[in-house]
Amino acid sequence: MTRRVLIFVARAAAVLVLLGAAAAALASEQGPTFDCSGVEAGSIEALVCSDDGLAALDRTLAEVFAAASAKAVNEHPPVLRAEQRGWIKGRDDCWKSDDVRGCVAEAYRLRIAELQARYRLVPMIGPVPYQCGGEPANEVVVTYFETDPPTAIVERGDSSSLMFRQPAASGARYQGRNESFWEHHGEATLTWGYDAPELHCTVVEAGG
Repeated sequence: MTRRVLIFVARAAAVLVLLGAAAAALASEQGPTFDCSGVEAGSIEALVCSDDGLAALDRTLAEVFAAASAKAVNEHPPVLRAEQRGWIKGRDDCWKSDDVRGCVAEAYRLRIAELQARYRLVPMIGPVPYQCGGEPANEVVVTYFETDPPTAIVERGDSSSLMFRQPAASGARYQGRNESFWEHHGEATLTWGYDAPELHCTVVEAGG
């Protein structure tokens, strides 16, 4: 083999290495944050690996989770990572859904919004105090967050509820696990707990 041929072969091999590295970098930018090489066929992870939209949501969640983790360094007990593992198990249960992709996408959107609200990673309005049931001592404090979907954290005494905005004919209706808050022009109805009665609430004006 001549010297010229050897140089050509070496250069070709170098080009292939560079192309391989570029392809790997591109896959990393376009794919999810986890390694797709070992995922089980037919799994939710395999679906995320094969779907550009879901992979983009996975990358967004990773960025938001990193920002939340930075704010949670002094959190006691440290629950964020345990919650994330629980969320992954919930996401993977989407195989039971009639619309698997829609279920996975919604799981990502809600988790991203939850972390952005809980750790104050997006613009917010509030806190806004409301007096409920006509009793000055019965007050709730609401903070609204510009997430997708929009969220609100409603605090009542020592308890708080993260709520997601729901479609409504008028006003802004937010729903938590067993709580709801429906606001319209400075007045609201609050339900706090399963099958609890509705309370009528009004904004507490500054200096009031």
